[in-house]
Amino acid sequence: MNPQLGRLQPYPFERLARLTQGIEPPADLSPIRLTIGEPRHPPPAFVLERLRETLDRVGVYPLTAGLPALRQACASWLERRFGLGAGTVDPESMVLPVNGTREALFAFAQAVVDASVGSVAMPNPFYQIYEGAALLAGAEPMYLPNRADGLPDLDAVPASRWDRCELLYVCTPANPSGSVMDLDMLGRVLALADRHDFIVASDECYSEIYADEASPPPGLLEACVRLGRTRFERCVVFHSLSKRSNLPGLRSGFVAGDPQVLAPFRLYRTYHGCAMPEQVQQASIAAWSDEAHVRDNRRLYREKYDAVMPILSKVLDVARPAGSFYLWPRVPGGDDEAFARGLLAAQHVSVLPGSYLGRAVDGANPGAGRVRISLVATTGDCVEAARRIRRFIEEG
Repeated sequence: MNPQLGRLQPYPFERLARLTQGIEPPADLSPIRLTIGEPRHPPPAFVLERLRETLDRVGVYPLTAGLPALRQACASWLERRFGLGAGTVDPESMVLPVNGTREALFAFAQAVVDASVGSVAMPNPFYQIYEGAALLAGAEPMYLPNRADGLPDLDAVPASRWDRCELLYVCTPANPSGSVMDLDMLGRVLALADRHDFIVASDECYSEIYADEASPPPGLLEACVRLGRTRFERCVVFHSLSKRSNLPGLRSGFVAGDPQVLAPFRLYRTYHGCAMPEQVQQASIAAWSDEAHVRDNRRLYREKYDAVMPILSKVLDVARPAGSFYLWPRVPGGDDEAFARGLLAAQHVSVLPGSYLGRAVDGANPGAGRVRISLVATTGDCVEAARRIRRFIEEG
């Protein structure tokens, strides 16, 4: 067996299951689970209809590169969404369909990391796939210091550590804080990549869930174009329909960026055998080509924040994030595991301990003392959960 498998940490939800084993919540309260970031809004009907119309394509082997029409739809969406300019993204060499960003974020490290060289950097707290990808690629994870705003503190990392970095994962809007990297910060990431010779993988799967309709979060390719890097040197972005279009089960996303990086990644994926089925590609073309359902999706999340923030802010140190659908509050008493276990036992509401999303560095885990609350349930259930959380805190 690959000895690196023994270095993998239990997944957060596996740890949560162990933490809550044996708890018997009140039978008169319905369960409300706010742990996993699985969208619950209805998927777009027109996308499902397109999927049904093309089911006969199950009799065809799909190509790793995907349909030209899908690559064009993704390229056009990037150009519209991030103001890149028509024709900036070459769909042939700069776009590659993937089966959701989770598998692509993992596979990317396996393709681009030389295990004999150095490390893979990532925010802390983080999406655990980054860590697993680094370990299975034979590299050492490098956990970046965390700023008060929930973004990585790039300036706190000495040059000697950046010199060992081969790949940097960033996430914006961030999971779990919902904080957004502005164009200046993304520009600093690019400067570091040039200075220390590493690749940047920007996980932007929450880019379409944001608070201010007039101020969408910027992306890494947008920062590249602002700096004249129209070949997107050293940069690859990851986008998904899971959060944007409420299609987590479709397993559809794409990577885009530097063609010199994507060419060998495409070769790797040809051997990996992970081509997207054609009927999924056809449904994805429909989804990437429409924005009305995405705007409506954001409206539903704003309604939830509007409803739950007045309830929770009276008892929790909580702020409304710029992006994503999470809340990331500090908990009374500072023990995130005890809070999650007690809340389930008393109010039948599940949240995720923040320490499960981070790693202790120099004895301090930046996720400790917080919980992640995923506002993916219906507005009614989110409001009811907020009331129960407040009741649990007030009853001490």
